[in-house]
Amino acid sequence: MGLTRFCVRGIRGATTVKENKAEDILKATAKLLQAMVEENNLKTEDIASVIFTVTPDLNAEFPATAAREFLGWKYVPLICGQEINVPDRAKKCIRVLIHVNTDRAQDELKHIYQNEAVQLREDLI
Repeated sequence: MGLTRFCVRGIRGATTVKENKAEDILKATAKLLQAMVEENNLKTEDIASVIFTVTPDLNAEFPATAAREFLGWKYVPLICGQEINVPDRAKKCIRVLIHVNTDRAQDELKHIYQNEAVQLREDLI
């Protein structure tokens, strides 16, 4: 009988919104998280933690609120932070890093980029 090797792996995702409005941030984040969950066949208990960052031009709402309100991630550790303000880079951008407990290899995980954020990692799309 072989042992299954589980480890923590990261799944990246990002999206953008047109305006700094709480409703827009929550909807875009929920849509992104749902796609990340579906594409990677995740269960809530697989998720170790989630880090959200937003560009400095987004401050109307915490993106983690979408995980709690729309996906019911009551016990998943979530944290939000501000992205570094690099000139000429994506604006109004929400980035997500989901840490998952999995036996899958890095190249088996699907990273999700939506809206204007597709330009961030075209090599992964």
